Amino acid sequence: MKGLGLPPSVADELMRHARAELPNESCGILSGSLGTGLATRFHPARNVEASPLRYNVHPEDLVRITFAIEDAGEELVAIFHSHTHSAAVPSATDRRTAMYPDPFYLLASLSEADAPPARALRAWRIYRGQAFEVPLTIG
Repeated sequence: MKGLGLPPSVADELMRHARAELPNESCGILSGSLGTGLATRFHPARNVEASPLRYNVHPEDLVRITFAIEDAGEELVAIFHSHTHSAAVPSATDRRTAMYPDPFYLLASLSEADAPPARALRAWRIYRGQAFEVPLTIG
């Protein structure tokens, strides 16, 4: 199964954003090439839920990020959010509310405070309420 690739700088940026948003879940969008599965830019977003248990990308951020991705000639590659105290595995809510079948879903676990990105991040495809883990390459 095709996986998701991230440059180390993008993985580090994701983790900084996730830790900065504690105690709440963080979220954002990754862009790049969906065809190759390489995400080259992270677009942090506000979590409109402001919750340690749920996330929802702020609608203004979603519009701004979508236009920025289109203006750059890129594609939406992954939807990112963090779990503050649990594994980087899609919850029942994550699986139920996943509305985009094409992009990857990238989750970070903050249950281990100083975990490096390679240990904290996991990539998934979510389709019709089912989550399938895919390989994640940072490098």
